[in-house]
Amino acid sequence: MQILDTRVPAVLLRIDRNPFHHGTLGAVRSLGRAGVEVHVVADAEGSPVRRSRFVCEMHPPPPPGSSTADIAAVLRRVAARVSRPAVLVPMDDASALAVGRMGEDLAGGYLLPQQPGPLAERVADKAELAAVCASVGVPHPVTLIPENPAQAAAAAWQLGLPVMAKWSRPWLIPAGTGLRSTVVVRSAREAQDLYLRGAEAGSPLLLQAFLPPGPDRDWFFHGYVGRSGTTHGGGAGRKHLSWPRGAGLTAVGRWTPNPELESLVERLTTALGYRGIFDLDFRRDGATGRYHLLDFNPRPGAQFRLFEDGGGLDVVRALHLDLTHRRIPEPEPLPGRAFVVENYAPLGALRPRPRPAGRELAWHAPDDPAPGRAMWSLWTRHVPRRLTQRAARLLSGPAASQESDDATAGGAPGLEAAVTEALEEVALPVEGPVAPGPDPTVVRPRGEAVARHGTRTVPAPALPPAPSADAPAGSLADSLADDEKASSH
Repeated sequence: MQILDTRVPAVLLRIDRNPFHHGTLGAVRSLGRAGVEVHVVADAEGSPVRRSRFVCEMHPPPPPGSSTADIAAVLRRVAARVSRPAVLVPMDDASALAVGRMGEDLAGGYLLPQQPGPLAERVADKAELAAVCASVGVPHPVTLIPENPAQAAAAAWQLGLPVMAKWSRPWLIPAGTGLRSTVVVRSAREAQDLYLRGAEAGSPLLLQAFLPPGPDRDWFFHGYVGRSGTTHGGGAGRKHLSWPRGAGLTAVGRWTPNPELESLVERLTTALGYRGIFDLDFRRDGATGRYHLLDFNPRPGAQFRLFEDGGGLDVVRALHLDLTHRRIPEPEPLPGRAFVVENYAPLGALRPRPRPAGRELAWHAPDDPAPGRAMWSLWTRHVPRRLTQRAARLLSGPAASQESDDATAGGAPGLEAAVTEALEEVALPVEGPVAPGPDPTVVRPRGEAVARHGTRTVPAPALPPAPSADAPAGSLADSLADDEKASSH
């Protein structure tokens, strides 16, 4: 294993209060096992991460809704406590973007990659990603941005139901709203209703064409781009199981070399001049075979530990080595290595370990068993609570019967659908599947669309009048249910 400079501590920052974020635990273990002193700035209440023997100290995070100045004040207090420069590792989008804005203000207490300008914010904002992809020639789904409820319905029909709905800046969604960062919209009425919650979500609603999921279609790529512009510590992986189904995080993934995807990623990061850790999500078009970029996350992905190679290198270790001016060793890939998140894929965790590449579990580790035990204790209390909340929503209010009918339209009994949806709501949904389009398109309509091609804007056809929001959608729900089954393979 490469030797990290253990004189330099690491500070992991996570603003989002999600006790089940296994990526944070992965970073704690990766650096801690290498002898690095690890500090964690995150919500410790009930968090299994705080039980890890590799955590030196937990620090209170900024309160929800904190400004950049508030976050900077917290980081300055932590720096004073640590008392020497530390490698700073943001673990969620909100943290990564806040650190990007602070930049030089943190230079005295922290070591950071030199990111060009506000690039992290551009690629993380899903409304800007289409233009970024167009500028470098990377396939990306058609993206429509309605400006009123009628346009939301029209956009849904124009794209062809079902469609994907995303909030431009999902890290701004307040806790407790019930809003997901990515959902499948099955009718024009759903698109209208979701648009009306834009003020609550904190960012614009995007609608994207839906590409049906299927075997061998969901891919991701992780890496660290160092000071020299070379990518280290990652690779291409295939998502075998997601949670929630078809529009969620990786529950089971496998390291799967993909030269075409590697070339596409290198072209993207080189053209942008990107520096730092990244996590990219792609969906392969079953008809054309092209890989379409769905999300660009400027921080470690939750499953980054999948890509620990034969020499022990992963993206957070590559970051630490590079920022402390240590040599990053040549990669020793382990194709076939698997990663399983036990609470979302318990059966996957029980299957035999693949040989010789091996497998890593997100929570359980023989050298650090306490977080795994704490997770299961928390999880067994969390799931029944969410089931109870979901059942209460189904049984209350005038919309309850309609909601039950909608759930049953996919072919499942109402109770079964309620249980399924409740379990899916347990997960923090990210990285949803979207469809390809001939050109990345952004619609900011006052009756017409604009297709972006690099720095030019080209008028596109006006949105058609929206059909009735009450148009029948039963067959669409049936189709979606089939698609979701396919995505779970």
